[in-house]
Amino acid sequence: MEKTQEFYYKNLNVYHLAKQMVVDVYNYTKDFPQQELYALTNQLQRAAISVPSNIAEGMGRFSVKERVHFLEIAYGSLMEVMCQLEIAEALGYLPKEQLQEQEMRMSNISKMLFGLKKTIEEKNNINV
Repeated sequence: MEKTQEFYYKNLNVYHLAKQMVVDVYNYTKDFPQQELYALTNQLQRAAISVPSNIAEGMGRFSVKERVHFLEIAYGSLMEVMCQLEIAEALGYLPKEQLQEQEMRMSNISKMLFGLKKTIEEKNNINV
């Protein structure tokens, strides 16, 4: 198996954007209050890590339905991150400007996940 095939997910822009989102989330949560360490901070970090992880895992699956399923999980985790960032902003942990900036980036990731899912389905002529 060629290296580019073995780690196909590394060729996907959506993977790299999702990975950068994780870095952003970790940078944001550094300044969250200590009392949130095992609550919002932990939950937000875990949801963020889930996005690129599920993209990578899905692209490592041989079954088309499994690939699509993992992209759907990544999308769900992305929505969870957005929700939690909104909560962090409402609690005063995250400036509104950072929330808006991240929302634009996450909107792009969302569109790319949908496009990738659609491409996989069309290429394999399936309707999941």
